[in-house]
Amino acid sequence: MAERKPIESWLTDMDGVLIHEGVPIPGADSFLKRLREKERPFLVLTNNSIYTARDLHARLARMGLDVPVGNIWTSALATAQFLDDQRPGGTAYVIGEAGLTTALHDIGYVLTDHDPDYVVLGETRTYSFEALTKAIRLINAGARFICTNPDNTGPSTEGPLPATGSVAALITKATGREPYFAGKPNPLMMRTGLNAIGAHSETSAMIGDRMDTDVLAGLEAGMETFLVLTGSTTPADVERYPFRPSTVVDSIADLVERV
Repeated sequence: MAERKPIESWLTDMDGVLIHEGVPIPGADSFLKRLREKERPFLVLTNNSIYTARDLHARLARMGLDVPVGNIWTSALATAQFLDDQRPGGTAYVIGEAGLTTALHDIGYVLTDHDPDYVVLGETRTYSFEALTKAIRLINAGARFICTNPDNTGPSTEGPLPATGSVAALITKATGREPYFAGKPNPLMMRTGLNAIGAHSETSAMIGDRMDTDVLAGLEAGMETFLVLTGSTTPADVERYPFRPSTVVDSIADLVERV
């Protein structure tokens, strides 16, 4: 096997890697500081499409983590980039929050429930039966079905919450139409993110806490992968998958010296 090139750029998941239940994970601030000191290109990624990059910048800043807006890449931004490449100036019926609607507005999309090109499903804490019914009818009438991310559940302080993937399954069951997922583990999200910071996969690394999204996305995008154990994955979980991360570490603190 050919030896990998030195890591010049870093992509890292947010929840479970840098923060956990609204609290910074020890070492996260040191890792981000080291990236800035070494002037390494980096992105903080999240499959959560609820918030804009500006919202997330402010949220992280309140926790003492300095991540510029331009270094945040969400599944909403990846979805908008995909739609702008596929059908510039199109129309969409959107179920989601400001992170998704803002991203689509910013690329010049018109949000409408009248014969849209796409139905776009994102994360929200208030899925409405009326909105889901409208989405199902529009898809049956010919709208293409797009989802920001395939996560079936998301974290909360009270326990797991149903997420976009679970709601997408409901719509698929009602329409017989599978969605296209723009977020992780789709390597599209990684490649568009790498392009945004002028990085190359062969000299980039992905850090994540989930095998089925973070590690798989990094692997399929051709990056070196690091799994941290501060999120939803245990060492025993790793053995259940037919693929492996390049390296397993306890936390982001173990990677500060690698930058």
